[in-house]
Amino acid sequence: QVQLVESGGGLVQAGGSLRLSCAVSGRTFTNVAMGWFRRAPGKEREFVAGINWNGEDTKYAEYAKGRFTISRDNVKNTVYLQMDSLKPEDTAIYYCAEGRWRFVVNNAGEYDYWGQGTQVTVSS
Repeated sequence: QVQLVESGGGLVQAGGSLRLSCAVSGRTFTNVAMGWFRRAPGKEREFVAGINWNGEDTKYAEYAKGRFTISRDNVKNTVYLQMDSLKPEDTAIYYCAEGRWRFVVNNAGEYDYWGQGTQVTVSS
């Protein structure tokens, strides 16, 4: 049974930072890409960032570039999302997901396992 458990969400003021973590168990974590997605109230789920199996390639949504950093620790089976310069429009539930391939894709349909999500709220 594959389990992904996110943590690190919360309430932060605009301009602040949060670091999300996603711990993965029950699967060979090191062979696949990982991704972060988010769903804001009333909006579709969207890609935030992804990282390939060995951490050497990352991809970001345009709004995340320069503010968010994805990383992974293949010893701890954990993927992280460092979020800086947060804006109210970053308010959403953030989900981590385990990809089907070693390389990064931004299509949610190519991620097979998902966490339960962690709420991020940015106040103005």
